[in-house]
Amino acid sequence: MRRIVIDPVTRLEGHLKVMVEVDAGKIIKAEVAGTLFRGFEKVLAGRDPRDAVFLTQRICGVCPADHATAAALALDGACQVEVPENGRLLRNLMLGGNYLQSHITHFYHLSLPDYVQLPEIAPFSPHYTGDFRFNKEANEKLASHYFQALVIRRKCHELVAQFGGKMPHLASIIAGGTSQNATAERIKAARPLLKEISTFINTIYEEDVRTLAAAYQDYFHMGKGAGNLLTYGAFPLDPRGHKSLFARGIYSEGQFHDLDPTKITEDVSHSWYHAKSSGHPSEISTQADADKQGAYSWVKAPRYNSAVFEVGPLARMWMNGMYQSGISAMDRIVARMLEAKLMVGAVERWLDELDPAGECEAVVEIPYEAEGVGLTEAARGALGHWVKIRGGRIERYEAVVPTTWNASPLDGSGQHGPLEAALIGLEVPDADNPLPIVRVIHSFDPCLACAVHMIIPNRSMTEFKI
Repeated sequence: MRRIVIDPVTRLEGHLKVMVEVDAGKIIKAEVAGTLFRGFEKVLAGRDPRDAVFLTQRICGVCPADHATAAALALDGACQVEVPENGRLLRNLMLGGNYLQSHITHFYHLSLPDYVQLPEIAPFSPHYTGDFRFNKEANEKLASHYFQALVIRRKCHELVAQFGGKMPHLASIIAGGTSQNATAERIKAARPLLKEISTFINTIYEEDVRTLAAAYQDYFHMGKGAGNLLTYGAFPLDPRGHKSLFARGIYSEGQFHDLDPTKITEDVSHSWYHAKSSGHPSEISTQADADKQGAYSWVKAPRYNSAVFEVGPLARMWMNGMYQSGISAMDRIVARMLEAKLMVGAVERWLDELDPAGECEAVVEIPYEAEGVGLTEAARGALGHWVKIRGGRIERYEAVVPTTWNASPLDGSGQHGPLEAALIGLEVPDADNPLPIVRVIHSFDPCLACAVHMIIPNRSMTEFKI
């Protein structure tokens, strides 16, 4: 039996450690650990509720619009305001633009290097070897798109910044709508950016994903995970949110069901938190316990009705009936590309629907005492913010983010989170070169870049710069 530790896992956002035990070429045990405590909930306590929209964006520089949207929705509910039509469209447009940037970044800069040999120069070498299946011409074509995607990614940021003031960390999403309206000049400036992004997604991105899927068809049978899917729904298509671009619901044991937010809980049995940190997000208070016995992660274990659920683009496309081919590492990559195609079309429609003379902001008065919840979909999956206001200040704030669902540790019932479950049973032919492990991890898009350190007991540490 071999024990492999990858710490930190690279090309993902955040700090992730993965430990697996391999026996007879197959993973029999997996632990996925978040290794950094941040405590944003503690930072927010005692502040003006309106600060939440701006401070929670600092949770992640890759998806700040997602957190801004969730925080604004929570405050909309707590303050009982209805967002004007232009405010709804602008929020959708900025969140949608953030999706496009995130999906392009994931495929080309976080996942594709697992399958394509990039130039033999820093910072791409040294790197993993073996199981690269493309001929020289195909490999060079895909590698060139790595660099082209950097340009398109920047244009996605420019698109969002037209209406958000800046990107990352938008300035215009607020409780009640947006602080900056859509002028004719901004709409005009956004159109050529969106056209170039759309062309890239509908030609190069789609073709590259299909090329990858054809070459690595075995990955349609690897990394299934929990098999259950969950979405909160996102992108309201009417003022009251009765219809949304993405449906809300769950897929469990082959059946579709409505989502009941009261059944969402967080378990901390194997997380470095006090037992009081377990329960429904609206009722708990996050309290760290770094010396807790049996814990191995700073990530909590969200559960729905006590069961394990995967979140993300695959869950959304599955729930919408747009992609239901399977649940695997490659299915996640394909679903993300198909969602990007859907999203760029939706952003184009929202841009056309904007009225430069329309209202974008409702008057908001912070109540003395109230509670609110903002459920939306970040690019990487279900995102929820829960706020409790007392004395006109934030008394308690909880955020349950997508990677908390997907990278959750064991819970009190002995259930593995989706990523751990996806790794268990995975075949690893060469324990010294564990590409299948990294490919499955990246398919969930947990998203950061630095050096990989792979540690095997009784051997020196091997470093890969990727």
